[in-house]
Amino acid sequence: MLQGCALPTYLPSMQRKHPVRGFTLIEILVVIGMLAILTTIVLVAVNPLRQFAQARNAQRQANVATILNAVSNRMADTRGLFASASCDPLPTEVAKEISSDSYDLRRCLVPTYLSEVPVDPSTGENNCTTLACTEEYSTKYTVRQDPVASRITVCAPGAAESALPDSEEFCLSR
Repeated sequence: MLQGCALPTYLPSMQRKHPVRGFTLIEILVVIGMLAILTTIVLVAVNPLRQFAQARNAQRQANVATILNAVSNRMADTRGLFASASCDPLPTEVAKEISSDSYDLRRCLVPTYLSEVPVDPSTGENNCTTLACTEEYSTKYTVRQDPVASRITVCAPGAAESALPDSEEFCLSR
C-alpha cells in the first residue's frame, strides 16, 4: 500500500457535481435545419397567395350579390322597371362597367338600396363620401339586362385570378 500518496485535488469533468450545460454547435444547426424544413412545408401547404386570391373572390361574390339584390329591390319598388327620370335603363346590348364614366348605377341605388356601391377588392375605386358624389368611381363590375328574358346579370371580371389556375369571371343572374 502506498502511504503518503495524496489524492488529486481536482475532479475530472465527468465526476463534477454540476456538469457544464449548453448546446453544441451541431445540435443548434440540426434544430435550425428542422425549423427551416417545417417552415417550408407550412408555407407550401398554406400558400398565402392562393389564400388571398380566394378571399378576394369571396368578396367579389358577395359584392356581385349585393349589387344584384339592390337592383332587384329597386325594380320591385318601381313595379318591374329600373329606368326613371334619374336612372338610365340597364344596358342590354353589351355589359357595361358600373362606373361614373360608363354606366352610373350609383345615383339609382345610393342611399336607398345601398349605403355605397361595392368595388372590386383588387382594382375597384370609389372615393365618394357624400350623396351628391362628384368624384369618379369605378367598381370594375359589369351589369347587363337580357332584352328577351329580362334577366339581369352582374359580373366580376377580376375573379380570374392568376394565383388560382382554374378561376374565371364570376357572374350572377336573376
